[in-house]
Amino acid sequence: MVEQQSDADIDRVFHALADATRRDIVRRTLVSEQSVSDLAAGYAMSFAAVSKHIAVLAEARLITKRAEGRVRLVRADPAALARAQELLRSYEDLWRGRIDRLDAMLAEPTEN
Repeated sequence: MVEQQSDADIDRVFHALADATRRDIVRRTLVSEQSVSDLAAGYAMSFAAVSKHIAVLAEARLITKRAEGRVRLVRADPAALARAQELLRSYEDLWRGRIDRLDAMLAEPTEN
């Protein structure tokens, strides 16, 4: 069952995942927790730009950030990704049902 989320929460999640860099950050931090500095080193953009991407992901609750001394560590939240996947699955089920009904209608014999 899909957890009830507000439209604004859903919009934030899919907005965050709409960007290739942010998807890559999620992928990298699913494998292991990484520092913001280590993440930034992997992209041809400024540290500030990567920090903004991380902020978007954090606002969408797709990642968590924690401080360890002066280092900021980032880790993806698998539960948040599972919620997004459940939502997509519910849309898939809705559309499959509609297509099945349309197929059944089209398969009915027509009267001449």
